[in-house]
Amino acid sequence: MTSRTGFFVLSGVLALVALICVGEGVQLVATGKPLGIGLGLCAFVIPVIGIWFLRQTVRFGRDSERLARELEAEGGLPVDELERTDGGRIDRASADAVFARRKAEAEAAPGDWRVFFRLAVAYADAGDVPRARRTMQHAIKLHRATGPAPTPDGAGSTVGKPARSNA
Repeated sequence: MTSRTGFFVLSGVLALVALICVGEGVQLVATGKPLGIGLGLCAFVIPVIGIWFLRQTVRFGRDSERLARELEAEGGLPVDELERTDGGRIDRASADAVFARRKAEAEAAPGDWRVFFRLAVAYADAGDVPRARRTMQHAIKLHRATGPAPTPDGAGSTVGKPARSNA
């Protein structure tokens, strides 16, 4: 099962659980008892949290794919230069070497989303998924702050324009 298929299956399960929680919440509130009303209201909160989490996950995936497409169009996607074991697993020493190089690139260009995208890929290759996700989120924030990439006709160009400030 691909990760996309797994995502859709789990999203469907989340939707089903949300419907069940809402149904149970309605029944609990309908009892009219204080404890039932309190538990019923809590049952309404569970789907809200789940749907918020699903929205954030979809948004992260969409933004990551957009950055990957833009980087691919620029010819800047990281090349798979990792050595692999006979079983196909990534060699740890190779992943560490690529990671060290990507980290140095990110430290040299702290405002460039492209180097943080490549650093996130290096984190993922090294097996550090939480840091890979945080680094990709940082790359997405930097991309939003610098605006769209320049196009061949010059539309959307950020050359000569100051980056947006959060201040």
